[in-house]
Amino acid sequence: MAEQFPGPVLDLLDAAGDRTVFEHAGEEVSGARLLGMVRRAVGGLGKHGVGPGDGVAMLLGVGPGAFAAILAAHVLGARVVGVRPGLTEAQREHLLRDVAVRVTDRPEGPGTHGTHGTPGNHGTPGNHGAGLVLALDELLSAPDDGVRPRVRARPGDVARLLHTSGSTGVPKACAQTYAAMTAGWAHRPEAWPPAVRALAGHMDRFLVFGTLASQVMMEYGLLALAAGGTLVTADPPVLPDALVRYRATASVITVARLTKLVAAQRASPVDLGSLRALMVSGSPLEPGRLREAAEVLGPVVFHGYGQTETGMISMATPEEPAGSLGVPPVDLEIRDPSGLPVPPGTDGELFVRTPAQGCGYWREPALSAEVFTGGWVRTRDLGRLDASGRLWLTGRVRDVIIVNANVYYAGPVERLLAGHPSVAEAYVVAVPDDSTGEAVHAFVVPAAGRAPDLGELRALVTAELGGACAPTRLTLIDEVPLTAAGKPDKRRLAAGG
Repeated sequence: MAEQFPGPVLDLLDAAGDRTVFEHAGEEVSGARLLGMVRRAVGGLGKHGVGPGDGVAMLLGVGPGAFAAILAAHVLGARVVGVRPGLTEAQREHLLRDVAVRVTDRPEGPGTHGTHGTPGNHGTPGNHGAGLVLALDELLSAPDDGVRPRVRARPGDVARLLHTSGSTGVPKACAQTYAAMTAGWAHRPEAWPPAVRALAGHMDRFLVFGTLASQVMMEYGLLALAAGGTLVTADPPVLPDALVRYRATASVITVARLTKLVAAQRASPVDLGSLRALMVSGSPLEPGRLREAAEVLGPVVFHGYGQTETGMISMATPEEPAGSLGVPPVDLEIRDPSGLPVPPGTDGELFVRTPAQGCGYWREPALSAEVFTGGWVRTRDLGRLDASGRLWLTGRVRDVIIVNANVYYAGPVERLLAGHPSVAEAYVVAVPDDSTGEAVHAFVVPAAGRAPDLGELRALVTAELGGACAPTRLTLIDEVPLTAAGKPDKRRLAAGG
C-alpha cells in the first residue's frame, strides 16, 4: 500500500538531492535543504503537541519555509487551513474556527494576534484554542535530526480545509481527506492526463506568488517539483516584469491579469522568449480574449477548469479550439433537471467524480448533502460534451434572470455579447423591471478602438436568444471588478449599476 500524502512529496525532495527546487529572495534552495527544513518544521510543530486531527492555520507566503511548514503539518496528520491575503476580518476569523495553532510569516499582519509560542511554554494545541501563534522562523530553528519524518497522516482524517472564494459572503470550507490528497495527480507523474503532461513539460521555472495556502498555487507547485522544475518566487508579482526578471517558463494567471499582460505587451513589448505556459485559472476565459492572447503571446495559454470541491476537472491546451476545455480525464455526466444524463451536444448540469474530490463541507451537513451526492459532486455549472468528448461550459445554474416568470441563464447571453466585434468582455446581471419583474443589464468592456451600441447588441441577442434575453440597459466599463479570489464580482456590478 502506498504511503499516505505527503510521503511521496518527501520522496520527490529526497530524489532532488542537490538540485535547486526553490529560488527565493536571491537564494537557491536544494531538495536536500528543503527536506531538512521540513524535518525542522515537523520538530517545531511536534514540540507543541501537533498531531493527527489537530487544526493548524497557515498564514504564509510562497517561500521555501512556507512550503516546509505546510508539508510538516501534513506529515503530522494535522488538518491544515490556508488563510489567503485579502480577506475581511470576519472572513478570516470564520476560517480560523476550530484551529489549535496559527503559523505565520507575517507576525505584524491582521489575524495573528495571540501569544507567540516559546519552547516549553505550551502543552497540547487543544488547550490553547486559536491563541497559540507560532512564527515561521521559530519552527525552522528547531533541531534537525536528519531522519526521514514518519508520516502520521491517517487516510480518513481531514487533511485540509479548502475555502471557496466567498463570493456569496462567507467562504465555505471544503474538507479533503488524506486519502484524497494521496490520490491527487499533481505529485504522481504516472497519473498525469495528457494535457497535464504537456503542461508539466514547460514547468522548468514555475513563477509562484501570493500564498502556498492557495489550492491552485500548491497543486501546480507540486507538479513543477514532480516534473523536475524549480519554484521561483515573485513578490510582488508585477507582470510582465517578473516573468522577464526571473526567466519564468510557466505561471498561473487569472483572466484579469492575462488581459492586462496582453495590453502591456501590445503597448510596450518586452522579451518573453522564455515563457512556455500560462495556466489560466479562477474563471472562464472568453474565446475572444483567448484568441487575442494567442496573437500577442503565442501558443502559451492553458485553460484549466475545476472547483474547490473537486480539484481539476478538465484542461485545455493551446491547441484546443477556443472555448473548449478539452476532454475531461475524470468521470463526468451532463444531467437534465430531473437528474438523468443527456446525450452529447445537449446542455445540462455537470456532475463529476474526481480522485481527489472533497468529502463535504466542514460542519455543514445540509449543504454537503446538496452538493456531494451519491459519490458525485454537483458543480452547479452548465455545459455540454460534443461528439469528440470535449467539454464546453455554458453558464451557472444559479446565474439567472427571471423575465415574466421564465428563467433565462446569463451564460449564453454573455457569450453571445462577447462574440460581437465591438466587445472584449461581457457580463450580465438581473435588474428590477416594472413590466417583466427582471430584465437584463449588460456590462461590457469595449474592444480596442470600438464603441458598442445597445441597439446592435439587443438586435443580436434578440435574433439568437429571443427578446426576453436582450439587454435593456448597457454600461461600458474599463474592467470588471474582481472578488478577493480574482473572479468577476457580479454583485458589485449589480450594486453599482
